[in-house]
Amino acid sequence: MNRPELMAPAGDWTMLTAAVKSGANAVYFGVDKLNMRAKAKNFSIDDLPEIVKFCQEYSVKTYLTVNTIVFEEEIAELDIIIPKAKESGIDMIICWDMAVVSKCKEYDIPFCISTQASISNSASAAFFKSVGAKRVVLARECSLEEIKKIRANTDLELEAFIHGAMCIAVSGRCFMSHHLFGKSANRGECIQPCRRDYEVKEFEITDDQIDKSMVLGEDYVLSPKDLCSIGYIDKLIEAGINSFKIEGRKRSPEYVSKTVSVYRRAIDLYFAGKLTDKAKEEMLKELEEVYNRGFSSGFYFDTPSSDEYAGIYGSVATTKKEYIGKVINYFKKTNIAHIKLETGKITLNDRILIIGQSTGVVELKLTGMINNEHLVEEALKGDEVTFKCNDLIRPKDMVYKIVAVDK
Repeated sequence: MNRPELMAPAGDWTMLTAAVKSGANAVYFGVDKLNMRAKAKNFSIDDLPEIVKFCQEYSVKTYLTVNTIVFEEEIAELDIIIPKAKESGIDMIICWDMAVVSKCKEYDIPFCISTQASISNSASAAFFKSVGAKRVVLARECSLEEIKKIRANTDLELEAFIHGAMCIAVSGRCFMSHHLFGKSANRGECIQPCRRDYEVKEFEITDDQIDKSMVLGEDYVLSPKDLCSIGYIDKLIEAGINSFKIEGRKRSPEYVSKTVSVYRRAIDLYFAGKLTDKAKEEMLKELEEVYNRGFSSGFYFDTPSSDEYAGIYGSVATTKKEYIGKVINYFKKTNIAHIKLETGKITLNDRILIIGQSTGVVELKLTGMINNEHLVEEALKGDEVTFKCNDLIRPKDMVYKIVAVDK
């Protein structure tokens, strides 16, 4: 049976490092032009050789997103981005505008058709194969049964989302942000007006103009919950999907680290014959710790129920991070971390995150701390402490404490 690729989002170097070190088989990212996450930090075109070199050291594939619509005056930009991507060794371009497809063919670089194309059947897949596509990202609206039928009728690689934000519009093609604020979702500029609380007003056309307003309560009808497929990841594997994609280029490094590591473990457990219902339940709890708007099965089991699809504003993560200080030094021979607390406090058995551009995300539990050559159970602002850390970290990495969120 096909072992699916696990693909992770990377909005900056820290997220990229976290994805690679957490077990991703591939990463997708954009440069500062023509990608669907214009508000992410993104990379510059000059970063591409270094990104590829770093990822190749870990046998991780690199996919560059050039997946917005392209205006006439921007075609020249493609003659800069696409050749640079090929020269740098990028494995594939993710796109859907035919101008990008044409340039990929001209410069002989593999390309994948984005979910923006709403590919929902094998005939569409056959068309994109005929123009040279190596892979297609299926529409978010495809059910599991529909995916099986598509798989049976095409030999193209199929990619599907398994976790992260879902859009209220068909495959993300929405005009709400553009209409209200002049920021087009189809240009990667969406400011997500659908995630807001709305008040609907109705007025009688009279001299008094009677107010018949109402507030749409906690359902936030325009804002869907996040997709989470950990409970049925085995069914997706068995459907023959080639690549599992995690959404989240605008989210945090710890979100990337957690989601990638959990799905990596789930896939590996499946192929080892050890993916139990209990393991799924435990992994779901881990996924709930990082940013999420509540979880849904999306469209995988046909149309979502109203309670499943209606989301909320903001995160319902069960934990959050609180900044406490920075790494001063790391002693490789003994695997000892030396940090200084700049705020707050930490106590024995606290869970902490250490985050840095080259480090990615390191999560550990404080099972012992030393301050001034004495074992301590607590450290306060201004204290310098050392503790065991088996992962390589670096001076100036940021240190956070993981705390439970009050519900």
